[in-house]
Amino acid sequence: MDEERKLLTIVFSHNRAAYYVAQLAGEKKMWADGDPERASFSHANYAFDDRGLTPDGLACLGVQSRRKDVLLVDGSIYVNVDDGDIVRIEGRLSKSPSFWTRRVEVIRHYQRINGSHVPGAIESVAQVLIAGRSTFRMTYSYETINGQRVGDPIESQAEPKDLRK
Repeated sequence: MDEERKLLTIVFSHNRAAYYVAQLAGEKKMWADGDPERASFSHANYAFDDRGLTPDGLACLGVQSRRKDVLLVDGSIYVNVDDGDIVRIEGRLSKSPSFWTRRVEVIRHYQRINGSHVPGAIESVAQVLIAGRSTFRMTYSYETINGQRVGDPIESQAEPKDLRK
């Protein structure tokens, strides 16, 4: 990733930029420390429950974390039945990230670009002590993936689309 640039378009619903910058710094530290294994969808981290197919043809798996951790989600994983790709993850963080931040609901969207399965967007709604409800949405735009040029994220920046559709 040294040669690759990742451009993130961040849209804030509230003027709480410092909070979100801290969240992004935490994600960067997680990857640097090798913590993604702590968050992997494995039997060590989760109990799984088959919830059948959704009306749009995705397989739905219920996930319940086996321990309280800010990297784990209690909720659902939606999987493309044709190729096994995770399309979306929805749920609540199994542990609040701080004393001030309560009940964090997240939706993570994934997509396939040039054969690589990559994050597409992250949305969250949190209850923050004193400040109230806080929303966050981040959309990923890629210039290169695995050394392959896939787009020009600066040119593609536009009004964010509603990811819940």
